[in-house]
Amino acid sequence: MRTIVGVVLAIWFVVVFILGAAGAFERPTGTLPIPILIGAAVPLVVFLAVYWGSAAFRAFVLSIDLLLATAIQAWRAGGLGFLALYVHAVLPGIFAWPAGLGDIAIGVTAPWVALALLRRRGFVNSRVFVAWNLLGILDLVVAVSIGALSSVLASGVAGEVTTGPMAQLPLVLIPAYLVPLFVVLHLAALFQAQRHTSTDLSRGVA
Repeated sequence: MRTIVGVVLAIWFVVVFILGAAGAFERPTGTLPIPILIGAAVPLVVFLAVYWGSAAFRAFVLSIDLLLATAIQAWRAGGLGFLALYVHAVLPGIFAWPAGLGDIAIGVTAPWVALALLRRRGFVNSRVFVAWNLLGILDLVVAVSIGALSSVLASGVAGEVTTGPMAQLPLVLIPAYLVPLFVVLHLAALFQAQRHTSTDLSRGVA
């Protein structure tokens, strides 16, 4: 299963890259960025469908190293790049600030959450761990939503800064690949937290 998942992730990346290079994610200014929304949502739908439909895949997800899955979220501190692109008039502030600050917040706190998991086994059941993962998902949902709204509200006047670059390489890899991947890691963490909680309750009843 680990090999299959690795191959799927690689193929997914290549497909997004090829589509991005072909301009498949680009839409006219002032319209809803449907291709990007599809690129962000479809992988999540597939993940949940396979999770609930395949016992083998579900077992794999529940065996993912939580420490590693949490530590990977530290890459989101790279959300600082959104702010840099805003400063250089590449992305609009209405999108760059919430997307950037949200990612930075999750990325900066990820090492501390990972450290808590390492030091205390029961932390996976804590409200703090669950809340952190939910906030991580919320940040990504808000970023994609604001990006879509910003695209719709763009007037198309000369010199206007829009979210258009997010539909082009290399930035399109963020909403069409990294965003759903990070959400999947958060979901895997929440599923494991739920399993641990259910196990503890069962032992308590027993």
